[in-house]
Amino acid sequence: MVPIVRNVRLRRVVGAAALVAAAAVLIVLMVNLKIIRGGQVGIVQSIDEAPSSQTAVVLGAKVFDGGGLSYVLADRVDTGVDLYRTGKVKKLLLTGDHGRTAYDEVNNMRRYALSKGVPPEDIFMDHAGFNTYDSMYRARDVFEVKSAIIVTQKFHLARSVYTARTLGIDAVGVPADKHIYIKAALFDAREILARTKAFIQLHITHPKPRFLRPKIPITGDGRLTNDNKDV
Repeated sequence: MVPIVRNVRLRRVVGAAALVAAAAVLIVLMVNLKIIRGGQVGIVQSIDEAPSSQTAVVLGAKVFDGGGLSYVLADRVDTGVDLYRTGKVKKLLLTGDHGRTAYDEVNNMRRYALSKGVPPEDIFMDHAGFNTYDSMYRARDVFEVKSAIIVTQKFHLARSVYTARTLGIDAVGVPADKHIYIKAALFDAREILARTKAFIQLHITHPKPRFLRPKIPITGDGRLTNDNKDV
């Protein structure tokens, strides 16, 4: 009798675990669908279709040793520069990870934009844009951005636009896909969990970024954000 009872209990435990796992997968799928649908409403397919906005929020990505931008990041900055040149935006807000002295996305993004002819006063750097949520939160509260064109690749764009809009920014998204990326499949897979995390942050936990001061209005002079006066 004992083995039979144990087998029944084991089947019940396995069955319950399977139900919990199935429910978790369903929730993740529903959350992802909500963010994709919500973000896609604000995505345009070309710069020509984008409305005029205060700024382009250019999201950071990998920088190599020596300061070179990865293809993903260079394509984002190039797209931001294109928006500036065509008059769609008056400012660039370059937001990324500069939490360590040895790793600096935003100054290298700035150098690249300067090399493309963007005036220094129109380039703002967010040194504490450690992730998409922090970047959009700080765009709103630190840089006082009211309207923005979000610049990133297609895999990342729906979440970025959804995050900005949920936080109260009048945002649209423009894709920055100028190349075929080797890690595209990996980016897509990671985005499933990233969207789930974003939903939790935006609708449940509402965390604040590590840094929210001082205020630097996007309508002012971007040189106020320059921590490297040699450039």
